[in-house]
Amino acid sequence: MLCCMTENKEKKKRQGWKQNPEAVQENILEAALEEFAERGFAGARINLIADKTDTSKRMIYYYFGDKEGLYRRVIEKTYTDTRQGELALELDLSKPQEALRKLITFTFNHHRKHSDFIRLVMIENIHQGRHLGEKQHFADINAPAIQRVKEIYSAGVEQGVFRRGLSAEQLHWQISAMCFFNVSNQATFGAAFGDQLFTPTGQKELCQTIEDTVLTFLLHEPDRLLK
Repeated sequence: MLCCMTENKEKKKRQGWKQNPEAVQENILEAALEEFAERGFAGARINLIADKTDTSKRMIYYYFGDKEGLYRRVIEKTYTDTRQGELALELDLSKPQEALRKLITFTFNHHRKHSDFIRLVMIENIHQGRHLGEKQHFADINAPAIQRVKEIYSAGVEQGVFRRGLSAEQLHWQISAMCFFNVSNQATFGAAFGDQLFTPTGQKELCQTIEDTVLTFLLHEPDRLLK
């Protein structure tokens, strides 16, 4: 009886693979993100990923080729999901300061809610980005991030709100750096200085501080004579 139940279960799985391969791949990618973020590329095991999904190890190889192919797809998906979230933001460019605050708030909260994404990025930086695949393809995936910042900055410059001479890449770097650090270094920062910044109130205030910091940089020419 147990054998029949197992066979029926496996049969239903195979039917699901054929009926909705996109959902199967999505399920695999979610499980793989968790495994790679926890154990890194070298430590992750395909059989453990399969155990967390509704499919099999054989099907993982069928869809993604090998372990590195799966890892690369996970990286691409996490970045793509982030960029799609940015593109979905409804930004009022007639109010560039508010638009920038909204983008920063999204980035801050996204990183907080997706710590697996942050860990995966940290791991890939340790590997010097060698699993990113074709560099132009990766750049294309991330192009929307720069485009969104460029739209806000250009609108602010045209309205005389933001100072000229800055680049969207520079501004995106500043925003990413602070929002990323908030998650990537939480354990060590909290151990060294306490967890007050990581309470709900502390996080809300920290997000506003990041917004104020970037806007201050945009609004005021720094005093170069102090150097």
